[in-house]
Amino acid sequence: MKIIYIITGLSTGGAEVMLYKLLSRMNRERFSPVVVSLMHYGTWGDRIVNLGIPVYTIGMKPGKLKLVDIWRIIHIVRQLKPDLIQGWMYHGNLAAQVVKLFIFRQVPVFWNVRHSLSSLDLEKPLTTTIIKLCANVSYLPTKIIYNSQNSSQQHEKSGYSFDKTCIISNGFETEKFIPSTKARLNIRLELNTDENNLLIGLIGRYHPVKDHFNFLQAAALLLKKSANVQFVLAGSKVDWQNQILSELIHELGLVKHIHLLGERHDVRCLTAAFDIASSSSSGEGFPNVIGEAMSCSVPCVVTDVGDSAWIVGDTGKVVPPRNPEALANAWQALIDIGKEGRESLGKAARARVIKYFSLDSIVAQYEALYDNVLVQKNIRIHQKVVQS
Repeated sequence: MKIIYIITGLSTGGAEVMLYKLLSRMNRERFSPVVVSLMHYGTWGDRIVNLGIPVYTIGMKPGKLKLVDIWRIIHIVRQLKPDLIQGWMYHGNLAAQVVKLFIFRQVPVFWNVRHSLSSLDLEKPLTTTIIKLCANVSYLPTKIIYNSQNSSQQHEKSGYSFDKTCIISNGFETEKFIPSTKARLNIRLELNTDENNLLIGLIGRYHPVKDHFNFLQAAALLLKKSANVQFVLAGSKVDWQNQILSELIHELGLVKHIHLLGERHDVRCLTAAFDIASSSSSGEGFPNVIGEAMSCSVPCVVTDVGDSAWIVGDTGKVVPPRNPEALANAWQALIDIGKEGRESLGKAARARVIKYFSLDSIVAQYEALYDNVLVQKNIRIHQKVVQS
């Protein structure tokens, strides 16, 4: 079964990572995947190619749409003759639906929505337009796959077809994201911080929805009670060159307690070094970084957005969004239970991820969905043959 995945781009992000993980575990004897990136190779293009999967790039520029780019996508898809087209992220979903109009074959189209929709005001103008346009044509795809229950509800309220909904959570590589004393020591050595200092970590790109402001305000509050805490932030544009972050850190008097590491490619080591992992977001779908931290046996404090509370269950703390006091108090509660208490929560967190969110089980759900579409297609073909 040949499947074309049309994705917005292949830079670093949860959606791109999940596509890579899906492709890395897919049964290649049953499925033949091809990836089309509307933009460029990004961080993950070469890695996907190394899996033996072809990657085509269109080279679109952000905010700019040219007819020649649309024609190139159509030309590629026509040549490949897929059995199924899988959109991935908003732009990819729209492109997948448009392409189907020009390939003159009955090919099922799936959308994959990888984003929460707490407020359109937080989106770029073009993205907002595409979200609204997709809502108007959401009756067209065969299935709309969401990675969280919350995301599906948000999009349905915004006009997305509810009878096309299918929820498949993100999956985690529990054999890679593991507890590691070595990582704990190495990261502390890199940061030049004492072993007795607690590390509270936040991994996520710089974006309003990630609410780094909330995290930093909570950090300032916590330091009034617990002085031996260091805060580690990593992600795209989360560095000292970010003037907004840098100025806020200085204003709050956090310079000696904050580490801004920018984009990292050793996330599993960094995550395993944390004593507490956190998400301070004002909106989320299904945050990968929380599941990865739990897989490393790190207890988490998360804001009650998206499916964060469902992921954490009773293995961590859940607080309201945009509430620094609540976030700081939850961190303090995990500090107060001591090392043994945190280790106990961490073990329970890892067990929860293995039980509900292992990557193999998630990949199996995708494969079953694809198989079902192929079976239905064969039934229709058979019925037509019988009728003729």
